[in-house]
Amino acid sequence: MNRTATVRESPAHDLATIGWREWATLPQLGINRIKVKVDTGARTSALHAFDLEYVEAPAGTMVRFKIHPLQRETSLTVAAIAPLLEMRHIRNSGGQAQERPVIKTQISLGEQPWDIELTLTNRDVMGFRMLLGREAVRRRFLVDPGGSYLMSQFSRKATPADEIDEPDLP
Repeated sequence: MNRTATVRESPAHDLATIGWREWATLPQLGINRIKVKVDTGARTSALHAFDLEYVEAPAGTMVRFKIHPLQRETSLTVAAIAPLLEMRHIRNSGGQAQERPVIKTQISLGEQPWDIELTLTNRDVMGFRMLLGREAVRRRFLVDPGGSYLMSQFSRKATPADEIDEPDLP
């Protein structure tokens, strides 16, 4: 079988490089910093959330939820609310299908803010409170699987006071 490779012009040299884990901010949710695991094997991004409540508003359905932004720590809780985009069937890392709420919010890595879709799920037993999937980083970053905190302006250790800037809830 004769195969020829097609070489495409790639703007990869213009992309910033991030590590497999990074510090991020979610300003619209009141999170000043949260450790994220960059997972190119996952299509969608996921945020740890619990106590989900759906609220009807004039602009549509909102989802109110709580977040534990610190890894392996449940003493700090941040309350947030966001418009519900949709309910989506997601296959988790164990292969089980789940229906999860999807929101859109702004994220920043370093000085680069952009909007992403996040599914909300309980990640209490997972090592990272947030998973940044390939759709969120596609055509925006190169991922160095051996690097950590390449875009971060924060130290590796976080304190509860560093994490929150509570938004006003309706």
